[in-house]
Amino acid sequence: MKLIELLKEKLNEQELKLVPRSFDIIGSKGKAVAIVKIRRELESKDKLIAEAIMKLNKNVKSVLKKLSGRVGKYRLYNLELIAGDENTEVIHKEYGYLIKVDPRKAYFSPREATERQRIASQVKPNEIVMLMFAGTGVYGIAICKKQPNVGKVIAIEINPDAFYYMQENIRINKLSDKIIPILGDVEEKCKDYFGCCDRVIMPFAIEGWKYLETAIKCLKQNGILHFYFISSEERLFQDAIEILMKEAEKLGRKVEVLSKRIVGRFGVRMHKVCIDAKIT
Repeated sequence: MKLIELLKEKLNEQELKLVPRSFDIIGSKGKAVAIVKIRRELESKDKLIAEAIMKLNKNVKSVLKKLSGRVGKYRLYNLELIAGDENTEVIHKEYGYLIKVDPRKAYFSPREATERQRIASQVKPNEIVMLMFAGTGVYGIAICKKQPNVGKVIAIEINPDAFYYMQENIRINKLSDKIIPILGDVEEKCKDYFGCCDRVIMPFAIEGWKYLETAIKCLKQNGILHFYFISSEERLFQDAIEILMKEAEKLGRKVEVLSKRIVGRFGVRMHKVCIDAKIT
């Protein structure tokens, strides 16, 4: 790996084994931000690693170190600037649309671009889509670009900074006639759309299951739910399906599982999974 080669003269053999093998880059050829997780044993060498990342990737103007998982009311990583420009706002391009974001203020994962396209490709003309935990609005933008005849995307986000970027992204991508941005808690704001939606997307996998009742209430008869969940390898889809069926049953609804897939790794022997289901 090129990063290892750059660090060979500055780190010992044991330290080199702990250097991160991958990291996220958000942004463009002109300006990007790298987000890296550095092992505790290498904390004293974090600036050396950051400088090597910037040398290897000329477009990276800032390097952020991940200090925690997603925490707090706004579900953000705790990120520390360890090298480069203090201004970490960038414009990221994927599948032809643009996403403006500062990863220190709003959550965005470039790794899930393919998953967003998978969901977007399922949306049919004239559908009303509820996007819970909308963040920067990227799922909604992906849907509107893939299916320009979508009815409306109702995008709800509680973080004011993420909501600002969602409004910016709607403007940049010229989708103000398709996406309805709403600032607030999904539990409260979704009430205005109970029984109105053909499809509900729940991209927040860590605690999204707590809002399943609200999501199901938004759906029309035979509506489609995309439910994300964090599962162990031993019970890869089982827990997610059981929780979904239990919540649907409380409301007198039934679940028809359409597909189940691993979206990505989430720690040791843990995965982010998605259950696509028809709620009848």
